[in-house]
Amino acid sequence: MKLSNEGIKDRNLWEEKGYKLPEYDREKMVAATKEKPVWVHFGAGNIFRAFQANVVENLLNQGIMDRGLIVAEGYDYEIIEKYNRPCDDLSILATLKADGTVEKKVVGSIAESCILDEDNEKEMVRLREIFRNPSLQMVSFTITEKGYKTRAYMDKVVGLIFERFNAGAYPISIVSMDNCSHNGDKLKEAVVDIAKDWFHAGKCENDFVNYVTNPSVVAFPLSMIDKITPRPDDTVKEMLIADGVEGAEPIVTSKNTYVANFVNAEETEYLVIEDLFPNGRPELEKGGIIFTDRETVDKTEKMKVCTCLNPLHTALAIFGCLLGYNTIHDEMEDEDLKKLVTRLGKEEGMKVVVDPKVLSPDAFLDAVLTKRLPNPFMPDTPQRIACDTSQKLPIRFGETIKAYRSNSSLSTENLKIVPLVLAGYLRYLEGIDDNGKQFEQSPDPLLDELKQLPAKDVLKRQDVFGVDLYSDGLAKKVLAIHAEMKGVGNIRKELEAV
Repeated sequence: MKLSNEGIKDRNLWEEKGYKLPEYDREKMVAATKEKPVWVHFGAGNIFRAFQANVVENLLNQGIMDRGLIVAEGYDYEIIEKYNRPCDDLSILATLKADGTVEKKVVGSIAESCILDEDNEKEMVRLREIFRNPSLQMVSFTITEKGYKTRAYMDKVVGLIFERFNAGAYPISIVSMDNCSHNGDKLKEAVVDIAKDWFHAGKCENDFVNYVTNPSVVAFPLSMIDKITPRPDDTVKEMLIADGVEGAEPIVTSKNTYVANFVNAEETEYLVIEDLFPNGRPELEKGGIIFTDRETVDKTEKMKVCTCLNPLHTALAIFGCLLGYNTIHDEMEDEDLKKLVTRLGKEEGMKVVVDPKVLSPDAFLDAVLTKRLPNPFMPDTPQRIACDTSQKLPIRFGETIKAYRSNSSLSTENLKIVPLVLAGYLRYLEGIDDNGKQFEQSPDPLLDELKQLPAKDVLKRQDVFGVDLYSDGLAKKVLAIHAEMKGVGNIRKELEAV
């Protein structure tokens, strides 16, 4: 079973093994996309293959779209050279469900793959051609927040936008789909700064700066994305090899990217985008993507980061390290930890949750607690999530504390789980687990500094907690719980007692 245009012609062979195949004329779709592209995506990684490419696949299968995606890679060219092109841009999506089942699907929506390399003229000629096409509606990115700070990468992107400007100053929407706060603003800032630098250096006229700063022509919508796509999983690899799929063994590129002809991902996914598309857009809402206004995108992010997902992750990260766990899903089989995050979300967080209306906070939280965190196929670790905890606490817990203080019908005196988690953090900083053994804390820019401070002084750090914990009784409560946690077995006792 070879993943290629020729290989999937034997539909019976693939379908007998449980694979869903493209239901449209792929050759016709590829030709139409190359002639009149609508969507170019930068970042040929796992989340793109598992999410955006699959949304378009579903819409192609339903006949709602007739053109697919063009993907471009500007960092690790080997992804295109060693995976995309040898597989004719086909990909296998293994959706890992919380009940332990796996849904297998061949995704064919990627019509063309390009390399953003200014030393490769042939590749750049094609990308410039795509950007000059009036049909192009959207350019999107999953290159991580660091990508927007990488001048060499963004210079290449701005060069392509400059091509579009010179071809007729055609409208376009440039969409960050990276998991960072106010992603569209960060992307716009990077593009505009380079355009201004070019103008001052005499490389372009001020008209180009006006073009990229005019939202009615070039828009930079905000978005909120949420989907877990870990690196290729050995269990999935063995399953595909047993089916007879060739090339399922992952390749590690020279830039340490894990690439395979399959991607595995959880079933739950959310993408909410500010509806700013001056050149129109595909009907992606029919594929589950939510389009709304800027304020609502902001609210969905706050709902996720301040209440429904990220605080639960941090609580599991802290206590997972203290209790010796190595995976999040194993923690969710611990009744004390399951109760901890359930109460954190449902009892304490939900009282002050920001409701974006387009997504139900209750339904989102239920999916986190029943499908996402317990999913045995999601091998996330508390140690990974514990990285940079000092940078995360102000948003993940400080905002909840602020909301309680500003609500006349609520009081921080009634908080039990939040202070327990903060006390757990104080114990985490000591590097001693519940068995009295030392453990290595995860990387954090403030770790060495905070480890040297007495617990009462750590709690004075408003840069760590986002609020003054001493302005009410919270600090006293946290210190009391922390004192009870000292010794062997007492962290568990505190969890049991709540």
